[in-house]
Amino acid sequence: MAKIDLDKLQARSGSIYPGNLAGQMDGRTSLRAGDAGGLTQFGANIIILAPGAKSSLRHWHLNEDEFVMVTQGRVMLHMDAGEEEMTVGECAAFPAGVADGHCFINQSDEEARFLVIGTRAPHEVATYSDIDMKVVLGEGNPVFTRHDGTPLPDDI
Repeated sequence: MAKIDLDKLQARSGSIYPGNLAGQMDGRTSLRAGDAGGLTQFGANIIILAPGAKSSLRHWHLNEDEFVMVTQGRVMLHMDAGEEEMTVGECAAFPAGVADGHCFINQSDEEARFLVIGTRAPHEVATYSDIDMKVVLGEGNPVFTRHDGTPLPDDI
């Protein structure tokens, strides 16, 4: 398969975040273009943000590189140093192991889309910058804990 018909991909919504954190991703959907094309070494997803929606909680990856290119609308990139608007054709890169949390928020009145390409490491740790949480991804389900590895509270 070479050409991928994006109109035929099932949009995925929701979040793997635990508890009340999952609701913060309302208005975010994704198209798993890389999966549809059979890619195994890296992921390629199109993230769709409704007005007011955000891509994720602000985070950084220990083992995975991430590349983003805005394909429709405009988004605000939120990082440790502050925020910066990104528009169609603009790109951002997040090298593995750089502890600078990032996320994207659609602060406009129109839908925004961006392409995310990232490594598929066999073992990954993502650390969340604004809350005491990290996730370990590997075999099986994601495991969310506090930064020090202790369990999260039930009311998160």
